[in-house]
Amino acid sequence: MKTNGSAIKNIPFEKIAKVEFEGDNHIPGSVDTPMREDAHELSDEEKIAFIEDRFQDIMETLGLDLSDDSLSGTPHRVAKMFVKEKFKGLDPKNKPEMRAFDNKYKYNEMIVEKNITVNSSCEHHFVPIMGKAHVAYISSGKVVGLSKLNRVVDYYARRPQVQERLTRQIAEEISRSLNTNDVAVIVEANHLCVSSRGIEDKSSSTVTAEYMGHFRNESKKREFLDYVNMELKH
Repeated sequence: MKTNGSAIKNIPFEKIAKVEFEGDNHIPGSVDTPMREDAHELSDEEKIAFIEDRFQDIMETLGLDLSDDSLSGTPHRVAKMFVKEKFKGLDPKNKPEMRAFDNKYKYNEMIVEKNITVNSSCEHHFVPIMGKAHVAYISSGKVVGLSKLNRVVDYYARRPQVQERLTRQIAEEISRSLNTNDVAVIVEANHLCVSSRGIEDKSSSTVTAEYMGHFRNESKKREFLDYVNMELKH
C-alpha cells in the first residue's frame, strides 16, 4: 500500500477519546469559518494534487483496487470537486462582488429573494447539506442585483459548514455590503449526517433564522414569513 509521506500517524488516545465522547453533539463556534493562517498559500492545482494523493491513500486503505477502470480516476475527480466546486467558498478569490447601486426608485419596503438553493457540506462528517435559503433586506439607500443574493448564499454554502454559522454569515455579508442593519435570513435544510448515518432519520429538516434591525420587530418578521410562505399564482 502506498504511503508516500502520509503514513498512518500515532493519534493521541486523548484526542480519539474526545471525539468519541462528543459524538454527534453540536459544538458551537465562531461566526467565522475556522481557517489556518496559511490557508491560501497553495494554488488550486497544488491543492488538487495534494488531495488526490491523500484520497488515493484513503481508497486503498478501504481495500479498493485503483487499477480498475471505474476507480482509477476517482482520486483526481474528488480532489478537483473539493477545490473547484464543493469547497470553493473557502477561497476569497471566489467571493462574489456585491456591487451596490443607488436606490433610485426610492423603494423602501423589504426586498425578498426566496427559495435560493443551498448546497453545502456538514463540517463534522463531510456529507451534504441540501436545502433552501430565504433572504430579505430593507434598503438604506443602496440595492443590489437579485442574482448577487443567490451568489452570496452559494459562496458561504460552498465550504464545510454548520447551518447556524451559514445563516449568520449570509446575513452579515448582506448587511455589510449594502450598509443596512435590516436583514433577515432563513435556511431550511436536510442533513445527510442525520438521514444517511447515525439515527438515519429521513423525515426531519433543520430551520435556522437570523433577524437584524427592523426584522426583529414582530410585524416585520411576520410580513417576511408571509412572503416566504406565499405561493405565487401564474
